[in-house]
Amino acid sequence: MLTQTLFILTWIPKCERGNNKAKNIKHKKPIGVPSIVNLFLMKTFKSINPFTGKTIATYPIDSNVMILDKLDRTREVQASWGAVRIEKKITLLEKLTVLLSERKGVFAKLMAEEMGKPISQGRSEIEKCIVCCNYYIAHSAHYLADEKIETDASESYISYDPLGCILAIMPWNYPFWQVVRFAVPNLTAGNTIILKHADNVLGCAGAIQELFIDAGYPKGSIQTITVAHEQIEAIIANEVIKGVTLTGSTKAGTAVAAIAGKNLKKTVLELGGNNACVVLKDANLDKYLSVMVRARMSNTGQSCIAAKRFIVVAEIYATFLEKFTKAVVQLKVGDPLHEATEIGVLARPDLGANLKDQVANSIAMGAVVHLGNEVNECAFTPTIITNVTADMPLFKEETFGPIAVVINAANEEEALTLAKETKYGLGTMIFTESIAKATEFARTLEDGAVFINEMVKSDPRLPFGGTKKSGYGKELSKDGMLEFVNKKVIYINK
Repeated sequence: MLTQTLFILTWIPKCERGNNKAKNIKHKKPIGVPSIVNLFLMKTFKSINPFTGKTIATYPIDSNVMILDKLDRTREVQASWGAVRIEKKITLLEKLTVLLSERKGVFAKLMAEEMGKPISQGRSEIEKCIVCCNYYIAHSAHYLADEKIETDASESYISYDPLGCILAIMPWNYPFWQVVRFAVPNLTAGNTIILKHADNVLGCAGAIQELFIDAGYPKGSIQTITVAHEQIEAIIANEVIKGVTLTGSTKAGTAVAAIAGKNLKKTVLELGGNNACVVLKDANLDKYLSVMVRARMSNTGQSCIAAKRFIVVAEIYATFLEKFTKAVVQLKVGDPLHEATEIGVLARPDLGANLKDQVANSIAMGAVVHLGNEVNECAFTPTIITNVTADMPLFKEETFGPIAVVINAANEEEALTLAKETKYGLGTMIFTESIAKATEFARTLEDGAVFINEMVKSDPRLPFGGTKKSGYGKELSKDGMLEFVNKKVIYINK
């Protein structure tokens, strides 16, 4: 997790400055631990194939001077990039979609090797990135145009101006989609980006930076940084950074929000989730069971918006459990690079260890393993757990893996009550033929999204974001494009 800086650098030795002029460094807040110590404590991150256990590549941590150089570069680029006409930016987006299509297979293979995503799902992820680009190709000019407002003035309007450079702290589970869905609207709005990607998908991070540059975006408009947690605080505090977006755990979001708040920086946080999937007695299981299975098991269950708690009314509980179990057993588990694979591996061994603890602690409290629960390093078989109550870790906590918790609710009222019993607020699914009833219940939920007869998913046309411990702010749609802009009022009397 992110930790506070232990010691702030107050000077940079001449030997580290390289070709930088002193005047270009003096105004900047320094990064991380003392630079002279940083020379001796330089670490590397390893990209490890979670299926084979073999190291793919190693990446050295950026030195303090390298980070300052990147911040200096992004500041210079943004000054001109923000003034580039929207028509030019849309042309670059069109080129980006072409390159995404051409490199889809390469990127899917990279994700399979770096974080274990089944290769067919990797291709789908890139296809979704293309859909996102096409959405903003169609709508960006309208979203960013001056908005005239009728007032007492001769003329008044809102101008949507870029804030500057935004720090993006991104997760490993959807290494291309998570970045593209943030980067595309923000670059199009005139911002520049410093990307701090997850340590285990740094190959994806480099490929993303190269993708945008090859599409014609200015060098320095999007730059990756490879940094230790101790360096984050000073990077956020640096005057070049105007805002921070983070997708990750609630603990990481809390730490980043505290640092950003102290420095008066705008934040958007997309954090953990514990989504309920409520199955009412009139749910059409024959039609929607495959959707429910996919809602839990897609991406090997490593998704914040996955269905974590299946809350099923007693009348159909036995039928649901039988059909759901049969469908889960049929999922093909194996090498992420194989076309038929539907369940790959967890991205890191520690994720499996955490899931194992959550299951063991819940079993000690009375939960029952109905299927699976076989763990070997990153391999975690699709698992179904029953007899789960609201006080157990599997009910209260986010589970990041292929574990489905199936809960027997006495009636519809109890099912809906249990769905609300969570500290998270990312999304809820309701399966029923009683649309009016489901819609009425949806209005009582605090979640950022409610999907009826469908899995919770992100869609470029709809704002995406949560409430409570799931964070705040929106990505995608018009809302996402305008999160990091200055909505400036222009008021004219003639």
